[in-house]
Amino acid sequence: MTSAAVPSVTDELDVLQALVPLQGARIIEAGCGAARLARDLIQRHGTADVTGIEVDDRQLAKNLLEPAERLRFERAGAEAIPFGDASFDGAMMLKSLHHVPMALMDQALSEIARVLRSRGWLYVSEPVYDGPLNELIRLFNDEGEVRAAAQSALDRVIASGQWLAAAEQRFEMPVRFASFEEFEQRMMRPTFADHGIDDAMIDRVRQRYAPHQGEGGAHFTRPMHVRLLRKAH
Repeated sequence: MTSAAVPSVTDELDVLQALVPLQGARIIEAGCGAARLARDLIQRHGTADVTGIEVDDRQLAKNLLEPAERLRFERAGAEAIPFGDASFDGAMMLKSLHHVPMALMDQALSEIARVLRSRGWLYVSEPVYDGPLNELIRLFNDEGEVRAAAQSALDRVIASGQWLAAAEQRFEMPVRFASFEEFEQRMMRPTFADHGIDDAMIDRVRQRYAPHQGEGGAHFTRPMHVRLLRKAH
C-alpha cells in the first residue's frame, strides 16, 4: 500500500514538469531507451526539443524507425557525449544512470555538466532497491550494487562542487502484468543473453510470481527516487 508520504504517480512527466520549466527547453536524455517520456514531453510542451542518446544499437534502430518532430537520436554513451559545450538547457537520466559502467559514472556526470548551459538542470530518476517487484527481478538480475553506485556517484559530484542539489522526491509507480508470460516478455527476455536465464530460472521466477497473480493480473508498485541537480556554474 502506498503511504501518504510517498505518492502514487502514473505519469513521470508530471513529476518532471513540476520541477523544471520545459517550454522552449533544449533537452538531452542519456540512455533514452524507447524514449517514451521524451515523446510525451514534446507533445505536451510544443516548443521543447529532445535529443536522445543510446548505446544499444537495436533500440536505437527502433527509435529511428519512429521519427518525430523536435526529437532526434544519436548513438552515444553518457560518458562521451558528441555535442559541444553548453548545448542544452537540461538533461534527463530515467532509470539509466545505474546502467552506466560504475567506473564511468563520474565521467558521465561530468560530461552532462559540460554540455549544459550555465545553471542547467539534470533530472535523475532511479528505481529504489526495495519492494515485491524488486524481489522478483533480483532473482535473475540483481542491481543492488549498481543502483547504490549510482547514488554514490551523485553524492560525489555534489560534494565536489560541480553540481548543486536542487530537489529530491520519492514516489511509487504502479506496474501491472496480465500474466507471467507478460512478465517474462517484458522483464526477463531483454536480459536473457546477459544473465544466462535458462528454463530452471524461469520456473523458479514463475513460482515466486504466482502468489501475486489474481483475476485482474499481478499488481506491483515500483518505488522511485528522483534527484534534481543544477550545474554549479
